[in-house]
Amino acid sequence: EAEAAAFIDALEIFSLLANVADVKSLVIHPASTTHAQMTVEEQLQLGIKPNTIRLSIGTEHIEDILTDLSAGLAAATVL
Repeated sequence: EAEAAAFIDALEIFSLLANVADVKSLVIHPASTTHAQMTVEEQLQLGIKPNTIRLSIGTEHIEDILTDLSAGLAAATVL
C-alpha cells in the first residue's frame, strides 16, 4: 500500500477523485476508497490488491501524462 500512496502523491496533473464526468486525468486507490467497506478477502476476490490503483486518462497532452506517470512510478519504486 505504501507504493500506491507514493505513486499517487508524486502525481501532479492527476486528480485524486473516484469519478466525475470530466475530461481530466484521475487516479484513485480503490482499497482505501471505493471498496473500503469490503474485507481484504472480498477485495482480493475482485482483483483489488493493496497496491492497486485505478487511472482514468484524460485529454491532457500525452507528454504531460507520460511524464507524470513516470514520476509516480519512480516514487513508488524507491520504497
